[in-house]
Amino acid sequence: MIDKYRVYLCNAYANLSFPKGSQIETDAYIKGINLTISIQISEQHLKPMAMADIFHNFPIEVTTDKVFEAISRSEGLDKWWTKGSVVNPLPGGMYTLDFGPGYVWKAIVTAYVKAGIFELEMTEADDDWLGTKIGFNLVNRQGKTDVNFYHTGWPQKNEHYKISSYCWAMYLRILKRHLEYGEWVPYEKRLQV
Repeated sequence: MIDKYRVYLCNAYANLSFPKGSQIETDAYIKGINLTISIQISEQHLKPMAMADIFHNFPIEVTTDKVFEAISRSEGLDKWWTKGSVVNPLPGGMYTLDFGPGYVWKAIVTAYVKAGIFELEMTEADDDWLGTKIGFNLVNRQGKTDVNFYHTGWPQKNEHYKISSYCWAMYLRILKRHLEYGEWVPYEKRLQV
């Protein structure tokens, strides 16, 4: 039986079709490096493609260190995403994310590589966000940063998913403008700019 799955390995993903329990071997050419990739597919690496994910990739004209600070620290988060936050920016650290009355959510840091990778798993939130992962892979491009943002694990492409996809685009634009130009938008006006 052939099933379609999205495979997440090493913070990368690929859409593949293969029999469960099969072994895949392929050659790849990535940024001047020839690789032979051999993967033994197991259930822990499989994620049904029916789930909805959000991806936004964009450049920011500042260093990865500055972007990392803005996505992992209260001083940064509160300038572009949250109304207020209490954070412990370490692997396994807890985050309290305040979006106003009735919307104080919590998350745990599930990936943390200084100036490179930052990921939160939502532990207290609206049902659609619960268990989802919000992450950033930062790539240094000659002193500038390529941001690869994701919000994965949505249970379905419902109205909340669609609204959140739009809101992420708006918030990430504010992050970019804040870091590049020093702009700051009050929390209540962030989705109106």
